[in-house]
Amino acid sequence: QVQLVESGGGLVQAGGSLRLSCVASGRTFSVTTMAWFRQAPGKEREFVAAKSWPTDNTYYTDSMKGRFTISRDNAKRTSYLQMNSLKPEDTAAYYCAVATSDLWTLVLAADEGRYNYWGQGTQVTVSS
Repeated sequence: QVQLVESGGGLVQAGGSLRLSCVASGRTFSVTTMAWFRQAPGKEREFVAAKSWPTDNTYYTDSMKGRFTISRDNAKRTSYLQMNSLKPEDTAAYYCAVATSDLWTLVLAADEGRYNYWGQGTQVTVSS
């Protein structure tokens, strides 16, 4: 089992920045891909970004590329999502997820079903 705990969400004005963190514990040796998804009220959960180890494959949803940056610190078993130039439409619950396999394409990385473990989510609210 792998446990995930997200943090770093909050209320921010449009144009501001936040950095989300996701700390993994448990059987983390099996974790290969760490990703972020988000779900806005009344909408389906959508893929944000993913990063695999040791290949370092990195994927983003096009609309977030250039504004969001995913990184990971393997020693700390932590994934980060740096979010800049935030917009009101970025308001959502953000979820960390991990997969025990390397996801070789954007299509695979964006597929929720490929992920084995999920965090509880952290709320991000962007005011206009």
